[in-house]
Amino acid sequence: MDGSRNLIALAGRFLLALIFVLSGFQKLTSPSGAIGYITHGGIPHALIYPALVASILVELGLGLLLMVGFKARWAAILMFLWFIPVTIMFHFLPYREAVAQGQTMMAMMQQINFMKNISIMGGLLLIAAFGSGTYSLDGGK
Repeated sequence: MDGSRNLIALAGRFLLALIFVLSGFQKLTSPSGAIGYITHGGIPHALIYPALVASILVELGLGLLLMVGFKARWAAILMFLWFIPVTIMFHFLPYREAVAQGQTMMAMMQQINFMKNISIMGGLLLIAAFGSGTYSLDGGK
């Protein structure tokens, strides 16, 4: 049972990290879309590029750590904390604005993205609590 549990942990960790790694890589190789999205989110102009760099470091850097299972607990905690303001700024507040403006489809899309982020945050907390499993670079610590 332990062998299958560790294989399942490896697969789960990989799948959880994949969304971050792909998103961070996209921001690194094609930053214009991310810059537009960050700007649309209301980030002050002076913070757009620092926010982009931070997003790349969190998503790509910590996502890769999570994926390979190196310092995965710390990576998961930092990603969880990063996700709190990101989820509020880019999904919760736009959801409320869409509801206030009667934009039903936009509100529904933002609600789905908000709940997706909440679910991902739950997965990150599981990694933080239980570790990465034996099949990882740090052996599940």
